Amino acid sequence: MMPWLEILGLGLLLLAGWFWFDGFQARAAAMHAARVACAADGLLLLDDTVALAHLRLQRDGEGRLRLRRTYDFEYSDTGDNRRPAQLVVLGDEVLLLRLVPPATAAGERLRVVGGRQAADEG
Repeated sequence: MMPWLEILGLGLLLLAGWFWFDGFQARAAAMHAARVACAADGLLLLDDTVALAHLRLQRDGEGRLRLRRTYDFEYSDTGDNRRPAQLVVLGDEVLLLRLVPPATAAGERLRVVGGRQAADEG
């Protein structure tokens, strides 16, 4: 019979392996979504990577606890600039992809005028 310390150590090692593998799958889904979104809009995915920004637990649609990861990345619409973007992944499913519009990324403010949005230099 294994002593309890060895069982605990083995359990922690298995948990670390699962965490690494799950993170690898989530990052692969985020990379794929970022590449597809940039290609669809004619944008350039800069550095060809996503970076983990936040990690927390959240329940999915079936009530199971999953890891919710938020990834930051940058893209360019002209090749001379960097614009921030964000992806939210729950498990290996992409929940949200947010690209910052050029008007707000350039420091302009959006204001509503007569029910329409207009850019205001700021």
